[in-house]
Amino acid sequence: ANIAHLLDSAHFQFVEADITHPEAMAALFASFQPTIVNHHAAQKSVVTSLEDPLYDLDINGKGLLVLLACIQKHPIDTFVYVSSGGALSKVIEGDETSREEDTPQLISPYAITKYAGEQYLAIYSEAYGFAYTVLRYANVFGPRQIPDGECGVVPIFVNNIVANQTSVLMTYPDMPRGCTRDYVYVGDVAEANRLATIRPLNTVVNIGSGEEIAILDIYETIAAIFEKESNIRIEGPRAGDVKRSVLSNARAKARLGWQPQISLEVGLLALKKDMTVGASN
Repeated sequence: ANIAHLLDSAHFQFVEADITHPEAMAALFASFQPTIVNHHAAQKSVVTSLEDPLYDLDINGKGLLVLLACIQKHPIDTFVYVSSGGALSKVIEGDETSREEDTPQLISPYAITKYAGEQYLAIYSEAYGFAYTVLRYANVFGPRQIPDGECGVVPIFVNNIVANQTSVLMTYPDMPRGCTRDYVYVGDVAEANRLATIRPLNTVVNIGSGEEIAILDIYETIAAIFEKESNIRIEGPRAGDVKRSVLSNARAKARLGWQPQISLEVGLLALKKDMTVGASN
């Protein structure tokens, strides 16, 4: 539904296929002969990766390798790979931020497969002569987001608040307001992808706001913007969660020419407006 307006364009073609199927991917590469690959397809849930690590490995590991095998036969110019700034965050202490060169915690299968994907990409880039950029996203939010998984905490809260349903907050004894995360607006993320496509850096780049926000603060900000209140239930910590995550975006500013333009509050207002327009239509 989100791409319905593009389907009649002569400049756009949508194909539904599975990245873990070598034959399907080989046929696509042979047909389209792409010069750019932008790889967003993934198993993106930390919880799912803990419950079913083989499924996580199949999509995030095998799926990437299937694409890279296609590139061996059909050379490309540029590869943009989406990784996770949150799952690959260092242990945050004090007021510091996680930089690209810091050692990630790797406390979930999801984090391991994403980090391994970065290493595979660097090796294949060198061996087969294409440029690449790894974009480590913070928690992306914005209009029409699917309310599932950790990245979906904003739409989950929005839906619950609008429907007067109870939300759940996972906390630690020493973090009563919940884990902290870095939030970045989807429009800013799209711009980062555009820049990485025309200016590949052959390295890893954090895409985040550089601001650390507790999940309860997110909930309260959404409630204030939507001018509604609903209950929130406190539960214990969730396995595999990084407690604190905030990304340094210094490399993105200096080398990619990117910096976030949309604040959390402005982004949430855009989300509210989009929901209002959708409801009226």
